[in-house]
Amino acid sequence: MNFFEIVNAHLGSLTPNEQKLFDYVVKNMDQIKNQSIREVASATFVSTATFLRFVKKIGFSGFSEFTTVIKFTLINRKDTDQATPFVVKQTDYREEYLKNIAESIRVIQPNKLHQVVERLAQHPDIFFFAKGVSKHAVEYIDYLYAMAGFRTHYPRDHDYRQQALNQIDGDDLVFILTYEGSDGEMLDNMSRLVDMSPRPLLVSITEPDNNTIQNLSDVNFYIFTDGVTINNTDISSRISTISVMELILYQYVEDYGGRDFHFHKREE
Repeated sequence: MNFFEIVNAHLGSLTPNEQKLFDYVVKNMDQIKNQSIREVASATFVSTATFLRFVKKIGFSGFSEFTTVIKFTLINRKDTDQATPFVVKQTDYREEYLKNIAESIRVIQPNKLHQVVERLAQHPDIFFFAKGVSKHAVEYIDYLYAMAGFRTHYPRDHDYRQQALNQIDGDDLVFILTYEGSDGEMLDNMSRLVDMSPRPLLVSITEPDNNTIQNLSDVNFYIFTDGVTINNTDISSRISTISVMELILYQYVEDYGGRDFHFHKREE
């Protein structure tokens, strides 16, 4: 009984306001699991009747079932959150690995996806900001977008990132790719970009928990992954980050490929 498996079939029919409610639920599941419907409705600035309609629309019979499934989903996630994947049965870890990718894609809101794609269609300069293990994922992402004809900029260390900030203008597209949404350098970079006028489109990919970087972004995509540390080194998967960035690019190809480079879908 998994929350995301239940709601998946209903996400496409959500209104913009309902999508905001869903976004709040995903980011605050650990808190919501122990709250009453009045408390959750108050936190989301809607009536209890409105929130109950939302709960039913995403596949639950009522608020009680809604919170029960959230609890089971969180328990199952914690049960599989081991210090290292190698103490987990291979089949179990493989299943969790695939679930993380699937859930990261399932929760993407179409309006957010198309907002980024529409900016891509204007052929902006694209800046990628990443640190740690995410830097290695961005090497591949930078290659993909460059091969699609975009002017990409990927400053790979602190000094280059500081210099790159001076090159960004309001027509550009900036991706902040950091799973932890509280990184000091990235927060400082975001604060500088937010103060620009006009400001570039700021897109972040972070963990689902409510964090400062996602709140400063124009568009945020949250991903799921199991934290894995070996020999005091983070080797957590960034496949979900890559999947989201690939999806954005492939949506652009589908929507504008015919115009920009004579792309045609292969006939079935």
